[in-house]
Amino acid sequence: MSSLDVVLIVVAVACAAGLVVVLVRRRPPRRLPVSASARRVLVPFSGKLDETVLDAAIRIARAEEAVLVPAYLLIVPLRYGEDSPLKDEVKIAMPVLEAVEHAALRAGVPVDARIEKGRTLTHALRRLWEVERFDRIVAPAPVNGGGGFTEKELAWLLANAPTETVVLKPTPTGPPRIRSTRRAA
Repeated sequence: MSSLDVVLIVVAVACAAGLVVVLVRRRPPRRLPVSASARRVLVPFSGKLDETVLDAAIRIARAEEAVLVPAYLLIVPLRYGEDSPLKDEVKIAMPVLEAVEHAALRAGVPVDARIEKGRTLTHALRRLWEVERFDRIVAPAPVNGGGGFTEKELAWLLANAPTETVVLKPTPTGPPRIRSTRRAA
């Protein structure tokens, strides 16, 4: 065997190893085993889920050995029937739910993602609660005037939730405060 043959074999093995790495990274997330009696932690949201809220929900689910149930809530405008497909909104929801699922699976937490429709966010939540059981709810509060549930929706959620509910308001992101090191005279 010549040195050229050895180099070609090494290059072929390196290419095959690179291909395996690429394929492993592109595969869909693996499902973790879930028992039927597992606790369930609901994280309802619309639009984007704040990373702080997601991290907290993952930590809670992991501590309780629970299934994380991220639920993307879609609002159906009155001009459409309640059972309208809302394809454009679902195209937005799917990548967000996939990112949430990847983050949870990396942390070793099983995921059971949902999309629920309603005329309002609270209507969608009520519909979800009618068909599924949850042991805890982690709800995002608004940050910087956007994202999360409004104060009115959070009040409704706390008054009507069928289980223990945690409302999490992440630290607002904005220009950092400059702390003065001088003492007042």
